[in-house]
Amino acid sequence: MSTLDYIIVGLYLTGLLILGLAFRQQKDKKDYFLGGRTLAWPALTLSVMATQLSAISFISAPAFVGLREGGGLIWLSYELALPVAVIVMLWRLLPTLHAAGVVSVYDYLEQRFSRSTRLLISAVFQISRSFATAIMIYAISLILQGTMGIAQWHSIAIIGVITLIYSAMGGMKAVVYGDAIQMILIVAGAAVCLWAGLDAIGGWQQMLSQVDGNRLLATNPTSFGTSGNDFGLLPMLFGGLILYASYYGCDQSEAQRSLSSRSVSDLRKMMMAVAFLRFPITLLYCGAGLVIGTLFLNTPSLMQQVPQGEPDWMMPVFIIEYLPSGVVGILVVAILAAAMSSLSSAINSLAAVTVEDIGRWRQRRPDNAQYLKHARLAGIGWGIVTLMLSLYAGDIAPTVIEAINKIGSVFYGPVLAIFLLGIHSSSVSPRAANTGLALGVAVNVGLWLFDSPLFWFWWNAIGFAVTVCFGWILSLVWPNDVTRTLISVRGISLYRAGVLLCWSVLLILFCTWIPEWILALR
Repeated sequence: MSTLDYIIVGLYLTGLLILGLAFRQQKDKKDYFLGGRTLAWPALTLSVMATQLSAISFISAPAFVGLREGGGLIWLSYELALPVAVIVMLWRLLPTLHAAGVVSVYDYLEQRFSRSTRLLISAVFQISRSFATAIMIYAISLILQGTMGIAQWHSIAIIGVITLIYSAMGGMKAVVYGDAIQMILIVAGAAVCLWAGLDAIGGWQQMLSQVDGNRLLATNPTSFGTSGNDFGLLPMLFGGLILYASYYGCDQSEAQRSLSSRSVSDLRKMMMAVAFLRFPITLLYCGAGLVIGTLFLNTPSLMQQVPQGEPDWMMPVFIIEYLPSGVVGILVVAILAAAMSSLSSAINSLAAVTVEDIGRWRQRRPDNAQYLKHARLAGIGWGIVTLMLSLYAGDIAPTVIEAINKIGSVFYGPVLAIFLLGIHSSSVSPRAANTGLALGVAVNVGLWLFDSPLFWFWWNAIGFAVTVCFGWILSLVWPNDVTRTLISVRGISLYRAGVLLCWSVLLILFCTWIPEWILALR
């Protein structure tokens, strides 16, 4: 990197600190954790996508498509179920949580069922989110080592300390507007890489003549997901539906954006925008990966710079080798932006859950000034824990990254089932819900421990079905003897649901025909 590149990186980091300083004044918990519900839906949309389309996606999605063994455009199949999942979330789940006025989505579970349900799911979120974020930071620190030539702990410090300061000072407003800037940088960075890759390889026709045809497959309709990680279309649709609905609707790190929207109308606009914008952005990532991967596979000198078995180095090597001074700095900023987006979101959501869920054990509720102090300390504390974990993630990452993905699928289905049972059925008792939750998780753990050949994406649907069935059946044995007045709000019309369903079908058809279209252009 040149002096100009370092100046660009320095200016960006300084800008984030100024952003946190600008939003440092908050009056109460809703102002700190929900931005006072004054945030515009376009900014929230960018924030939601920035959290999910993180640094790992910016680096690993192109690497998976371009270099990873068994990879290719099949990565796009992760996106096919999202529009239908948005229908599930907007039908009643997110509008009801928004109308309930909660800061932590798990507060609703205590109102509807019991405190034990709330604390159990809250604890699972805190453990899994802190580990997942730590590993993400570790992975990006390695990338920054390769591009900036700095030590691992320096990389972690740059990412962590700056993010801690601006997110702790500015609360949700700083996080959301920081995410919005970072999402624009991420997309622009991917577009620059796609353009530079095409220029380096000699244009579209040259790329099409060299591309590996096996990497053009974007769906696998012949597989039912019964023989391991084969990315079969059915598990990607049914398992993906549950996974996305649970992640966006019941995971505090994402649902907090929905709770921050001004109204149910803005909430609906935000989620509709996410449903339509995510696929084009992911397609951009994948297109860049296909072009750059083809360049690498046909250029031995480039492949020699990628460590054996570590295709994630493809993008950093390409950035250093092919992009001019100044642009390299912008791309490094994009990588930093992606990492900081995920970290700031994790810090804020972990702090919200800690103060709201765990903090309520105390008898006396603090006033607003004390609450904000506790919230900032909780955020700083979780940030330090996450950064410390990332320093040692190199020893556990090879197994824990896979484990975290599987752990998510163990819990996502049962957690979504509990929320939907609470919103859609007043007859399900707390005891039946907790037992159904435990059984749903136990079945998924059994599939994992006994090395079931089922693709782990199926666990989302299986855990959901088990929890719902036993929740209803056991309510006949243990009826609900507590009458509670709960809000249930409908947030989507049949017309909009039909539009999203048609969009999902179009995506499936598009991905199915991609190989034919590309090969026809040769």
